[in-house]
Amino acid sequence: MASWRRIWIIVGGLLIVTAAVLVGVNLGLLSTPFSDDQKRAQVTISNEDGTTLATVDARVADTPTERYRGLSDTERLPNGTGMLFVFDREGERTFVMRDMDFPLDIIFIDADGQITRIHHASVPPPNTSEGELTPYRGQAKWVLEVPRGYTEQNNITTGDLVEITYRE
Repeated sequence: MASWRRIWIIVGGLLIVTAAVLVGVNLGLLSTPFSDDQKRAQVTISNEDGTTLATVDARVADTPTERYRGLSDTERLPNGTGMLFVFDREGERTFVMRDMDFPLDIIFIDADGQITRIHHASVPPPNTSEGELTPYRGQAKWVLEVPRGYTEQNNITTGDLVEITYRE
């Protein structure tokens, strides 16, 4: 009899914890990585003539925690998608490929919406320490990460212009 009571107490406790987590996520008190409610932006890249070269559906990382985590531990990034890192002001930015499983193009964009630098970043070898990660630097207010080869495939180069439209 006592063992059945113990089982019901454990089951009841698990149900309460599960319900609390679900309520917390639904109320926005707890977040899940890359949840459906994460802010998004449409990033349109054009050349100097105004010809649209590409449009990227990007998840927005605009808090220190989101910017630090970035795409770490993301399994894949489909073509035409990316992550837009948003900063309060333009400055020298450094990015690394922490816990990445696929290569990226890292696009640095200044406060005027002009691409200042593009890096083609490779996946670091397994067990690379934080201090051994290759730093990718550039002047930017925004940084856009897209799948490796996306910039070459769409003829995106430094000097091209970027327009960002935020969506909820």
